[in-house]
Amino acid sequence: MAPIDAPPTADTRTRILDVAERLVQTRGFNGFSYADVAAELGIATPSLHYHFATKADLGEALIRRYAARFAAALVSIADRPDDSRRMLDAYVALYTDVLRDQRMCLCGMLAAEYPTLPAPMRTAVTAFYDNEAWLEQVLDAGREQGVLRLTGPSDEAARIIVGGLEGAMLVARSHGDPVRFETAAGRLLADVTGVASQG
Repeated sequence: MAPIDAPPTADTRTRILDVAERLVQTRGFNGFSYADVAAELGIATPSLHYHFATKADLGEALIRRYAARFAAALVSIADRPDDSRRMLDAYVALYTDVLRDQRMCLCGMLAAEYPTLPAPMRTAVTAFYDNEAWLEQVLDAGREQGVLRLTGPSDEAARIIVGGLEGAMLVARSHGDPVRFETAAGRLLADVTGVASQG
């Protein structure tokens, strides 16, 4: 999912979220402070506390916004008259677009820091991965249509896809090579669905 850059006229709250989102996706939640955000925006740190009393509040808001955009993207994919294989390719593209912008999945980054996050943020991160249910539906539909050949239950396949994509992002990032992710993702789908990768 490509990041949304706010225009210069965006309200302060939105600008704070935009900067903080980028920092989480590139440094991690524990890798930045309110002072970092304030410096980038050219505002005083107390201004951040006016909009988000604590960093934990900011983190929850980031996850809610990111999850809402991701959910909207899934709705958009489901609205297209495509077969399940193409829907899976579109799902993978959400991750590819983020990585090509030299960022990581927001919730993937937060999952790596999970034990250190405040409890409400941990709950929100876990809830984000409920998108596995969407994948299950796509996989079930594909099996019924005869375009996907699963070798096991769809819920297991969905977990494999999500876990594989998040892990492939991390490895590709360490190599600075998005193509490495694309190759891994293509093979992952081929292995999970039994359909040869289309490149």
